[in-house]
Amino acid sequence: MTDKVLRQTIVDELDFEPSVDSANIGVAVDNGVVTLTGHVASYAEKVAAERAVARVKGVRAIAENIEVRYPGHKQTADDEIAEHALSILGWNVQVPKDSVKVKVEKGWITLTGTVEWRFQRMAAESAVRKLSGIVGVTNLIEVRPKVAPLDVKQKILDALKRNAELEADAIRVNVLDDKVVLEGRVKAWYERRIAERAAWSAPGVKAVQDDLALG
Repeated sequence: MTDKVLRQTIVDELDFEPSVDSANIGVAVDNGVVTLTGHVASYAEKVAAERAVARVKGVRAIAENIEVRYPGHKQTADDEIAEHALSILGWNVQVPKDSVKVKVEKGWITLTGTVEWRFQRMAAESAVRKLSGIVGVTNLIEVRPKVAPLDVKQKILDALKRNAELEADAIRVNVLDDKVVLEGRVKAWYERRIAERAAWSAPGVKAVQDDLALG
């Protein structure tokens, strides 16, 4: 696909996306690298435009330089944005209470803090980026699982025992910090996959070493 054809496809996709007003968005393409310029009326619209371009076949990379320009009557003070962000995070059941801190400077939100799961980190960002008055979001939340080796081991053993396809007693589970090592013997290859899934499902696990033998 030539850059000219790709550019037209992107323009068509932006026009097709109902959450984006593409009238003030410029599109340039150079060897599959797309540069977006211009301005939109909200940060949510800016994110929607980038996602629309990202799903077009042939796009190799995106340089996103779109500005968020709110009409004068819609400008929101930083303290109001911070208050709204804290409220929406407090109501979000996926974000642990008091785990995320919010800083707002000239409409730009920076999120910090720690959570145990990646989905909690993403849920916090998703919640605040739709707020009125913001021009951007930086997500600096750390994913730091609280790993208790004995608890992790027990959760994995319980999961294995619940699965009727496995002989859990033939599998040994060792937990080294945030790494799980599976040892022992299973009867079939798919049983190894079941054991691995059980290990990965335990909170705090960052690596699984499968040393299970077949036979």
